[in-house]
Amino acid sequence: MASTYTSIHYHIVWATYLRKPILKKDGRKELFNYLYGILKNKNCHVHRINGVEDHLHMAISLHPSISLANLIKDMKLASNQMIKAQGIFDGFEGWQEGYGAFTFGYSALGRVVDYIKNQEQHHHKVSFLEEYVLLLNEFGVNYDPRHLF
Repeated sequence: MASTYTSIHYHIVWATYLRKPILKKDGRKELFNYLYGILKNKNCHVHRINGVEDHLHMAISLHPSISLANLIKDMKLASNQMIKAQGIFDGFEGWQEGYGAFTFGYSALGRVVDYIKNQEQHHHKVSFLEEYVLLLNEFGVNYDPRHLF
């Protein structure tokens, strides 16, 4: 019997609506656990989820039967509803349109996980917008600065 083997790794980033700094630390664990559950239910492997007040990062291995765009749409819609229903972040108005998704090889997994794990320290030095532009440039993504979220 033939088997299918894949190694599809993504570093995913998205921001709060208008990049408002409302993802307070005391509610993030609940949000991250919720996102983890969605990913596990979609047969994706979660390596790390973390974030700061205005955006999230996650390192995942995507199941080959899952569309990345649909996965992110599902995660954003479901977490938006959960946050509003449970009131875990005062003033939460939703997620910014769009996202960043960057592929990486298995050999870079430890580096990506460490980067995501250290988001709070990282953002003492670099703003989200600066970070996002660095990621876009690192991965050779053409972008229009007027459309950065």
